[in-house]
Amino acid sequence: MNNSKPWKKYPLIASELEEVNQFIQKTIKTPNKSLQTALLQMADNGGKYLRPSLLLLAAHAVGKANKQTIKLASSIEILHMATLIHDDIIDDSDERRGNVSIQAAFGKDVAVYTGDLLFTDFFDLMLNAIDENEYLVRNAQTMRKILNGELGQMAERFNLKQTLDDYLGDIEGKTAALFRLAAEEGAHFAGGNIDQSNALAQFGENLGIAFQIVDDILDYSGGKQLNKPTLEDLATGVYSLPLLLALNQPALRDKLLPLLNKKRQMTLADMQKVQSILLDSTVIDDSHKLARQYAQKAIDNLAIFKPNPAVLLLKKLPNTLLTRSF
Repeated sequence: MNNSKPWKKYPLIASELEEVNQFIQKTIKTPNKSLQTALLQMADNGGKYLRPSLLLLAAHAVGKANKQTIKLASSIEILHMATLIHDDIIDDSDERRGNVSIQAAFGKDVAVYTGDLLFTDFFDLMLNAIDENEYLVRNAQTMRKILNGELGQMAERFNLKQTLDDYLGDIEGKTAALFRLAAEEGAHFAGGNIDQSNALAQFGENLGIAFQIVDDILDYSGGKQLNKPTLEDLATGVYSLPLLLALNQPALRDKLLPLLNKKRQMTLADMQKVQSILLDSTVIDDSHKLARQYAQKAIDNLAIFKPNPAVLLLKKLPNTLLTRSF
């Protein structure tokens, strides 16, 4: 595993994340050697392994990780990689995790099939690890939620009437659903009881919502921290939380509508004007406030657990993600 990985400094799960990384390296196989190299680089170089880490910490919160949780942590990261590749196709993104994206390097056709191939790798690993019908269904339902969240976001593109509830519904699917699954599976397959699994599932969901809100804030204020350009969502008509909050303020809406209502594609100058309007207002702070509310909900979800090293790390995680310090 790349030594720059931020979770390397946490001895509790570092060796297990090494196993996850090795499992992913062995699982990803394509006939195209250049493509396989690019995929392995994508897996190893820029990923924070946040979702596998969440699964493993949830396992340690109730017991300890095992071979089953290692496989499930690997499957969840591969599923995440598949969705990222498809996202880059839709957004026409040239970079991913600090490297050239698969679609930019190999073309959209290859990228589509590569994402699909990773979906099959996800199911192969998941089916190999799980023999409980309930959790086979849970994985399929989560994948459906992710895709419906993405489709919901696409349906709202360029929609000036989008509501906060619309936005939250979409990110609950496209982002928070996989956080929820990771935390729930980690607890369940490490021997946690139903109350522990439910509490960690809810923790994962609230954590995922807070994470996505901060990601959307950074699209206007600090994308370099995440190896992604700013204003990427705005360019594709995705109106995320800061812009939605601004559109709900009449004075800001009047300034924004002439820029957003243009029938031609927005220019870089147009987008920079929108960015300036938002940064000069209170909407970034207001967005951070909502993210902090969901972070606190996540921390509150852990109240049923007695302190141990994993629980203490989980309690720190929401506020760590708010500042993107790793």
